[in-house]
Amino acid sequence: MPDSFEDFARARTGVLLRYATALTCDPHQAQDVVQNVLLRAQQRWASISRLEAPVAYVNRMVTNEFLSWRRRRAASDVMVPHGGMEGLSPPLADPTPAVDERQAVFSGIARLPRKQRAAIVLRYYANQTFAEIADELGCSEATARSHVSRALAALRADAARLDHVMETL
Repeated sequence: MPDSFEDFARARTGVLLRYATALTCDPHQAQDVVQNVLLRAQQRWASISRLEAPVAYVNRMVTNEFLSWRRRRAASDVMVPHGGMEGLSPPLADPTPAVDERQAVFSGIARLPRKQRAAIVLRYYANQTFAEIADELGCSEATARSHVSRALAALRADAARLDHVMETL
């Protein structure tokens, strides 16, 4: 368990945000809930950190904050005038094309031979050098370059095929 509140917050904020987002179904409200909980937890960290399960306690604080937030919201239930949301927050772009593109890349990578797949992931996901890739795959640096080059060529061919299919639709 982290000794300081700062260590706890650094380690757990992402998990708490995901949990609060699942509860609220609204990432902005989730941020508010977690922020309120972390402020209260920081003020009482000396006693919370001595508990047997401080993580579970803070998770419960998030749940309670969500429930009381819902009660407060239901009590005040402020209505936003029609068209007023655009003034509060600009509309966001539709992420569907990016998700589709990412899925197409993953599908293309999944069809690569194992060594090419490993080489491309090591190069572009893990940011390894060709020497590091060669060491990881147990081959020469030239072979590692060849694996990456062939994988990229195959991915480009898949992308061209997909573009052609999309044009015919």
